[in-house]
Amino acid sequence: MHRWFTIVGLAVLVAAQPSAGAADDAAGDADPYLWLEDIGSDRAVAWVEARNAECTAALGRGERFRELERRIRAILDSKEKIPAIRKIGDRCYNFWRDADHPKGVWRRTSLEEYGRPEPAWETVLDVDALATAESEDWVWQDVTVLEPAGDRCLIALSRGGADAHVVREFDLTGLHFVPDGFVLPEAKSSVSWVTRNSILVATDFESGSTTTSGNPRSVREWRRGTPLNAAEPIFEGSVDDVGVTGRHDATPGFERDVIVRETGYFTSEVFLRRNELVAVPKPADATATLHREWLLLALRSPWELGERTFPAGSLLAVDLERHLAGTGAIHVIFAPSETSSFVSVAGTRNRLLLTILDNVSSCVFSLHFDGNDWRRTPVPGVPDFGTATVAPLDPFEDDCYLLTTASSLHPATLSLGAIDSDAGPRRLKQTPAFFDAERLRVDQHFATSLDGTQIPYFQVGPAHLPLDGSTPTLLYGYGGFEIPVLPDYIPIAGVSWLERGRSYVIANIRGGGEFGPAWHQAAVKSGRHRAYEDFIAVAEDLIARKVTSPARLGIRGGSNGGLLMGNMYVMRPDLFGAVVCQMPLLDMRRYHLLLAGSSWIEEYGNPDAPEDWASLKTFSPYHLVSRDGTYPPILITTSTRDDRVHPAHARKMVARLREFGKPVQSYENTSGGHLGAADNRQKAFMDALGYTFLEESLVQDPRDGR
Repeated sequence: MHRWFTIVGLAVLVAAQPSAGAADDAAGDADPYLWLEDIGSDRAVAWVEARNAECTAALGRGERFRELERRIRAILDSKEKIPAIRKIGDRCYNFWRDADHPKGVWRRTSLEEYGRPEPAWETVLDVDALATAESEDWVWQDVTVLEPAGDRCLIALSRGGADAHVVREFDLTGLHFVPDGFVLPEAKSSVSWVTRNSILVATDFESGSTTTSGNPRSVREWRRGTPLNAAEPIFEGSVDDVGVTGRHDATPGFERDVIVRETGYFTSEVFLRRNELVAVPKPADATATLHREWLLLALRSPWELGERTFPAGSLLAVDLERHLAGTGAIHVIFAPSETSSFVSVAGTRNRLLLTILDNVSSCVFSLHFDGNDWRRTPVPGVPDFGTATVAPLDPFEDDCYLLTTASSLHPATLSLGAIDSDAGPRRLKQTPAFFDAERLRVDQHFATSLDGTQIPYFQVGPAHLPLDGSTPTLLYGYGGFEIPVLPDYIPIAGVSWLERGRSYVIANIRGGGEFGPAWHQAAVKSGRHRAYEDFIAVAEDLIARKVTSPARLGIRGGSNGGLLMGNMYVMRPDLFGAVVCQMPLLDMRRYHLLLAGSSWIEEYGNPDAPEDWASLKTFSPYHLVSRDGTYPPILITTSTRDDRVHPAHARKMVARLREFGKPVQSYENTSGGHLGAADNRQKAFMDALGYTFLEESLVQDPRDGR
């Protein structure tokens, strides 16, 4: 659930009511726990506090918990982590949290200074000091910079980590908020500079200005010194859209305003703002990116154009102006194979940087147009069985890039490279090893799903694993929204799990983006069962290979992965010894009525449509759990300030399990948003709860320290 944020402020996070077409069993009188959707009611708050107290008493007070929490916190607060940077003007900016700055500090230094072991940083904004001064639980969200000048920005801050945020103009020369500058009240807004004195803004302007999923549905240009409600309307979408955004492209020589209307989660219309809005021709489900004179299109479905058919998963390039005139030649930059898929593309001054996956490992290439076609050159330094992210250093000025690489057992490395340089990327920073990986190894295996599809998974664990089913194993999955799960460095799992001789497994199930659009589309709506069959196949393969056994196999997932966990809990309770279910969707009858839920109908289906509900009810854990069923222990966590996936999903499931007398623990953080934690202290606590729960549930051999 990564794309659109959700509704404004805690004050409006109240119970949503069924739409007129909802079936009888969606009505309030059919759900005895509907009252838990009223987030701030005294009754609901008291119930949450009681559950938190029970969970803390059961899991959060022992010496082992405190030691694990301390180790996790030390990793999160480590001053040796790589400070991720963004170049603005002639300086590199970084947002940083540690023990001295729990809410974080935005700081800057020169690129030369950044390359030193201990750079000298200048503080730009201290969020802890700001929160104290204003008596607000501020959480850093984002920053939008006036380009190419680089001396002004718009800073987004949220209360308690929610998606809704305030926006304030900040002076990067004087290092202060601008008096009488651009300020937006708390909402789910998007902003983009047009000039120093005007911005494109999409926000909650007034009643009726948002979509059913709580996103802005209009874009306006707001000029300095005028009231927000006087901003010039540019475009307005439908109330049934996911939302609308506007962005100004400040590339010198290619300045333009771009309006994106997201008609669905995976469909959109793109317009250029000229004397009038000009539609950019593209397939509805293709993602469009502009780079200088080029329009780049990432296809989710085959595109028939004249006598040519471009396959789903391709990345295409066409000269924008010629394309608008209907005369542009379309070039295939990337075509997928059975094992490879497109991930992302970004532009430097004269080149493109392309990231793909091949057998669920990252590959990075530089691309250049030679006048006739695009040429591809590998970017060196990317590991096997690993991840790589690449970003232009200064796309207006040069062809330099920052490359970050990692793998499950090797911590992140940040390198600075220049395209076409013979020297290759130069290492700038290296994260230290936070856990002992000397006796561990990573392997990729394949499980056969119910329909015969081969499902890859990565197994991290002891190099000399006893194949007798005795090893406690944690299996992680997501499987949705075309988001791939990659074998990245896992220091918290390392200190909490792997160092103790256990295994950690990542399942690359359908619904994700590991093998492109088809891998995702196989498991949407009525095909959702395939994601669950894939996950079950991986679990059964681990057991068949005697890596572990049902009593020693735990599973974990969050958000859409929390829905996966809920379904594993009700579908195959015999297969797992413990379940950690985080920030989950669980009530698929009412999910579309709660916060951003209606924006996910393309993924799951519409509960108000009988044909969709016929499949939805087969993967709605809240409705599938049985009073007579035998289930493994489960820990369900959420956040009061999650304004993306409503915390009532978790609350109601816990209440039902308690009613049925099932072993369940739950914890609801009062802040943290959809990530579940607003700072390192909260994250360390939540992670320690989860791993302590797994320890208590799965580790039964005295030799394991119980």
